[in-house]
Amino acid sequence: MSQTSPTSGLWNYVAECLRLLYWIYFKPFTFERWLRDIHPELKPRDNPFDKQAEFPSNPRLRRYAGQVWWLMALVPIFAVLLVAPVYTLVSGESFNWFINLIFWLGWLIGRVLERGIYKNRLVILVVSNFSVFLVARFLSDMALSVAFGVTVGAAVGVAFDVAGVAVGVALSVATGVALSVTIGVSFGVALSVATGVTVGVAVGVSFGVALSLAIDVATGVAFSVAFGVATGVVLNVAFGVAFSVAFVFGVLRVYFWLPELIWMFIIFFISRWQSSGSYLQYLPPWFDELIILPLPFMDWMIAEAYAKNPVIALKTIDYLITSTNKQKVATQAIIKIAIDILNQCRRLGDIADISYQTTWIPSPPPPELGTILPQLLDISQGVQASQQATTSYRQYELLKPPINALQELKNSLTFAKNAALATQFGSIANRWLTILETAQRTLAETAKQSQEIRQVYIAGNSLDPATATNRFKGRIDIFREIETLTLSDQPPVLLLYGGRRTGKTSALKYLPDKVVPNIVPLLVDLQGAASATTLKGFAENLSQQIINTARRLPRKIFLPNPDADKLAEDPFPALQTWLAEIERSNSGKRFLLCLDEYERLSEVVTATNSRAPLNFIRNLLQHQKQWILLFSGSHQLSELEPYWTDYLINTRALRMSYLQESEARELITRPIEDFSNIYESSAVDLIIHLTCCQPYLVQLMCYELVEFLNKDIRANRRQLETIKATAQDVQEIIPIVLERGDQYFREIWNNLTENDRHLLQRIIQGETPTPQDRGTVRRLTRKEILTQEGNVFQVPLVQIFIEQLLEEEN
Repeated sequence: MSQTSPTSGLWNYVAECLRLLYWIYFKPFTFERWLRDIHPELKPRDNPFDKQAEFPSNPRLRRYAGQVWWLMALVPIFAVLLVAPVYTLVSGESFNWFINLIFWLGWLIGRVLERGIYKNRLVILVVSNFSVFLVARFLSDMALSVAFGVTVGAAVGVAFDVAGVAVGVALSVATGVALSVTIGVSFGVALSVATGVTVGVAVGVSFGVALSLAIDVATGVAFSVAFGVATGVVLNVAFGVAFSVAFVFGVLRVYFWLPELIWMFIIFFISRWQSSGSYLQYLPPWFDELIILPLPFMDWMIAEAYAKNPVIALKTIDYLITSTNKQKVATQAIIKIAIDILNQCRRLGDIADISYQTTWIPSPPPPELGTILPQLLDISQGVQASQQATTSYRQYELLKPPINALQELKNSLTFAKNAALATQFGSIANRWLTILETAQRTLAETAKQSQEIRQVYIAGNSLDPATATNRFKGRIDIFREIETLTLSDQPPVLLLYGGRRTGKTSALKYLPDKVVPNIVPLLVDLQGAASATTLKGFAENLSQQIINTARRLPRKIFLPNPDADKLAEDPFPALQTWLAEIERSNSGKRFLLCLDEYERLSEVVTATNSRAPLNFIRNLLQHQKQWILLFSGSHQLSELEPYWTDYLINTRALRMSYLQESEARELITRPIEDFSNIYESSAVDLIIHLTCCQPYLVQLMCYELVEFLNKDIRANRRQLETIKATAQDVQEIIPIVLERGDQYFREIWNNLTENDRHLLQRIIQGETPTPQDRGTVRRLTRKEILTQEGNVFQVPLVQIFIEQLLEEEN
């Protein structure tokens, strides 16, 4: 079995010490990670001998402690050996080696004592100072020098842990030479080595380097100047100036930066001829993790290399972020690369691929990019969705949101703080907008020439004015009543109620376009706000939705954010103050706060065991005259818990029922302006009959009918001009409609009581309701299931579904 020779082991030990010294100066972040690997609680500022009890179980910790001790014991004398000849050469004066060696001897004694059992450092410091006093009182100058050197060296070595080596080297050199230059340099050398293992990754060869890690460069420079001026007054000007210069050089690491700067210029010139990007692995930060002063060209070179070698460019960016103090350089490189990628888009497919090309960018992105890059990535994903659509018209429709988003982004860039970035991203937004609008026009022409019927019906989701445009039909009476009541001298609380999927949310989304400008409707989805489990969370969600909704209005309003501290301390008084502030800054406007799915407030009351949200609402009604509340849901107040009526008095109910027949016919035959006539009159009549003008069911039947006809066109190669939807076609899609709308129909059935279900079953079987069924009939009439007579279903499709459901149960 081979054994390592003592000589080889010694050289390995020395090599490890030198590596440790290199890490202390140039690789502080690597050094810190290495220490965590030795011991999870060990930090660069820690004295490893404080964990001496763990040495037997952790050999690496013991080895590290020994290396630290030797470095602290020997490096100061080597530092002095380097400084002394320079001083002698420059000044022409001899170096006082005797006092220097005496002080170093004292320092070494202090290190031995500190490593041993003498842990009462305060006592040792007091005894040392007392010894100096006695020596000064009774001994000669030479004896005083010797005693002072040994005593102070031992005292600082014990009292200040490793930091004492700084004082040891500084004073030993300074005692033998003029204090002016050497105390700054040698004090820094010693302290950076000594506290490099104890004081926050002490790097550099000066006291200023160590201090720059403990605080920051600006503070270090200020301290150096202040200390220099002070010492210049107390001792002499030469000392203060020299110390300041030495200290500033230490903070800024100029002696390392100058060769790194020269090396940077060399790499830059190499990069002009070498395009593979491999030169990035020779950048100075790979060898020196703590470069205080800036180095030119680095971000530019990384961005340029990305085009040829993205792997090494991204590796360099990751290294700069995680292992150096050059995060700003990495950020600038990311911005340059992102702008280059975005600028290269020339086709619709290029925009769609952007989200794939930028997956490496950290999330959240650099603050300089703000919300601009995320918005562009969302636009890219919208373009992707458009390209994946199966028909030209659907692709045309799906391009509308990205185009609207780009237009909003252009407008927002007008107020951007960074003018340079705003100009660059504004140019990108203009180019993208041109590409998207050109593609949309092409798709529109293609869709018109297509042999398939355009799918323009939207079944299920609420209609958004930004994408659905004029597909929303009717409800003029609702809009007029809301406007009239909101503008009245004493507006009531408005309650917009109706069955599921009758278009309540769609109406609220279209409301800003339907009322006068001084009414500001602000839609809040309480289904989302009710997900909060605390009052603070609910209040934050509510305020954020109000802010976001105001920014999406046709006439945008930019509301301030509420005070975050006050919101966290007491949410609802903070909201009241915030709403009052909005009211004062927008005089002449009435804010219509539309709380959709208002029944969800009961969940908040239950989850928080507090009625504070309802108290907030009542306070708002009583004291904020410019704020009017509109509740929207599928229940009247009488159907909720009794406490609701205590909080919402003077409520005006507005019922959202089915469409008028004329409105339903317009929705069927003319969902958009240039839609072709694809229906026979009998088909339209049958749709009206089967749906009773229920808007969701009308949209669903028309959607499935278009899909049915397009399938027939593809299968039989029929011409679009000759195809018409017939009543027979409508009959054939009924099973598909019942399957697609299963959730809607089943929800109706599940919300019925046993008496309700029993009566409906009897009516299906042909029986007539008895006088005892009057209450049930009235309830089912309010729910828009039965007619006033009580013996006929309002919506035949609902009857067909229930009949099938009862057959399956039997």
